[in-house]
Amino acid sequence: MKFLDEAKIYIKSGDGGAGCISFRREKHVEYGGPDGGDGGRGGHVYAEAVDNLNTLIDYRYQQHFRSRRGYHGRGRKCTGASGPDIILKLPVGTQILSEDKKILIADFDAPGKKLLLLKGGDGGRGNIHFRSSVNQAPRRAEPGWPGEEMWIWLRLKLIADVGLLGLPNAGKSTFLSAVSRAKPKIADYPFTTLTPQLGVVYIQDQEFVLADIPGLIEGAHKGVGLGTRFLGHVERCRVLLHILDASDDNYVQNYHTIQNELKTYGHNLSNKSQIIALNKVDLLTPEDARKKQKTLEAIANQSVHLLSTYHNTGLQDMNLALLKSINGTKDST
Repeated sequence: MKFLDEAKIYIKSGDGGAGCISFRREKHVEYGGPDGGDGGRGGHVYAEAVDNLNTLIDYRYQQHFRSRRGYHGRGRKCTGASGPDIILKLPVGTQILSEDKKILIADFDAPGKKLLLLKGGDGGRGNIHFRSSVNQAPRRAEPGWPGEEMWIWLRLKLIADVGLLGLPNAGKSTFLSAVSRAKPKIADYPFTTLTPQLGVVYIQDQEFVLADIPGLIEGAHKGVGLGTRFLGHVERCRVLLHILDASDDNYVQNYHTIQNELKTYGHNLSNKSQIIALNKVDLLTPEDARKKQKTLEAIANQSVHLLSTYHNTGLQDMNLALLKSINGTKDST
């Protein structure tokens, strides 16, 4: 299934049904009088977060959603039926923004969360409501009230336990394929991952969700490269795994580049629990790998893991460290 994390759609609630002009006419009933019923309410527009979705692809091919209008009133004081409601099914983690993207309307961060976006128009009153002492046979009824309409943006921010960070070609997709059953695209050129990829890791009778975020580059917080669109997915991750290419001589500079992007982007990303790993150590001698490990540990002020996804070295210890960190964040919340 194609991944889509942003979509613009038009929504409109239903108009109210018109009131009825009717008079009671029955044999042997001398004073029938008005008996026109009210129009029905137009359909509402709701949004609801559901568990079994992880993309907004359904809103790529249909951008207009309109609720039906209410039915008109009828004689004998019969009120028209209300128009059926529309419920927009959204993945958990979806945000609803105004058309100019400046106002956050709703944030569906939990399954089952439901919100009324647009209220259907009220039905018009029938002529029975306009009877008075001076007007016993009113020939007046109200049209239904119009529904509401608006354009909105849907923006999906994936909710995962672990988010993979790193420059392009650091080995994030290879790590995801090695520890889960996910099959991301893997190649020896930058930006092979253009959309976030999810995988489930099973370890010690537990599981956690791993998200491969497309590679970040300097200036990503300003929209450079794949930009802030994918930095937003990192916001929902409990733990961040920063993977660096050990074979790159600029590994220290690469570390600072990603850390600076997290700090500049804001949204408390730089304060999230983070684990650092040097990947592709199979391309180095053991002495060089340990030397780079110690250098990075001194700069980051935390332990650094050594990985070789090609030879499956260090993956088990890495998963255990991630699981421990995830459980630690759950205990603190």
